[in-house]
Amino acid sequence: MAEVVLGIGTSHGPMLVTETETWGQRVPSDKTMLHAWKGGDWSFDELVKARAGEGIAEQANKDVWDQRQLECQANIEKLADIFEESKIDVAVVIGNDQNEIYRNTLNPAFGVHYGDKITNYEFSDERKAELPPGIEISLPGYIPSGGADYKGCPELALKIIEQAIADEFDVAAMSDLPRPETPHAWGFVYRRIMRDNPCASVMVTVNTFFPPNQPTMRRCYKFGQSILEAIREWDSDLRVALIASGGLTHFVVDENVDKTFLTALEKKEFEPVFALGEKTFRDGTSEMKNWIPVAGAMAQLGLEPHVLDYIPCYRSEAGTGNAMGFVYWK
Repeated sequence: MAEVVLGIGTSHGPMLVTETETWGQRVPSDKTMLHAWKGGDWSFDELVKARAGEGIAEQANKDVWDQRQLECQANIEKLADIFEESKIDVAVVIGNDQNEIYRNTLNPAFGVHYGDKITNYEFSDERKAELPPGIEISLPGYIPSGGADYKGCPELALKIIEQAIADEFDVAAMSDLPRPETPHAWGFVYRRIMRDNPCASVMVTVNTFFPPNQPTMRRCYKFGQSILEAIREWDSDLRVALIASGGLTHFVVDENVDKTFLTALEKKEFEPVFALGEKTFRDGTSEMKNWIPVAGAMAQLGLEPHVLDYIPCYRSEAGTGNAMGFVYWK
């Protein structure tokens, strides 16, 4: 039986892989969009007015950004050290696609890659032209120069698919990626947590972002238990890590939601998270649905969570930005 020896949860957003001088580049776009917050849709100006008493404007400046970036990078390096020390043979990495390999024409709620190779190739000029403002500069943080091929783990992946079907989950099975660029949720893990020297891995995708087939938080929690059962039933003596990539609240930072979530991890009690309602988990905040399968599996294993840090990174007085979280179970 394979052994799960490590769990990791890490944010992966562009603010973590770009210089602070560029953090404000997305604010003009922020001002043109409606943002998910407190279950509703808010304009930038409405957010500024509603959050005027929170002291956010004082945090949206380069001096604060520089300090928080230093803290974020230190935590990423700590997670990378923990991963290296744990001598992992296979990692199951759970993340979400943002129209990188999937399209609205076909976007599964859950997907498992069972090929023997994962490709992470550089973007063409045509692909770069599709990107939102401020994203192209982040690409080197997710894709090494010249691209890369990574080793999959078909044996474990097929076991996960088999167990998911037995547990009445309908999963898409990928022998290859629909497009040759690894989504940034995984690129971040391969580059930063595994330091460009990844072990074999299984890519598990969750459609957190795009209606109409997003799985609920509770469903994602149960999916994590199915993945854990597959690992336990795998006839192997390999050491396995479960890694969640994404979150926490963004594109509007909500520290109350984040604290509810992190408290649930620590107490191994997730009903308060489910009670927040599905309307809470939209936009980038939906990436907590990558964390909840790992958190549920770790709770079932009885492994204790260690919250290294929680760092809200605001890029505007409206509270837009990304709350960063760094957690491990060992």
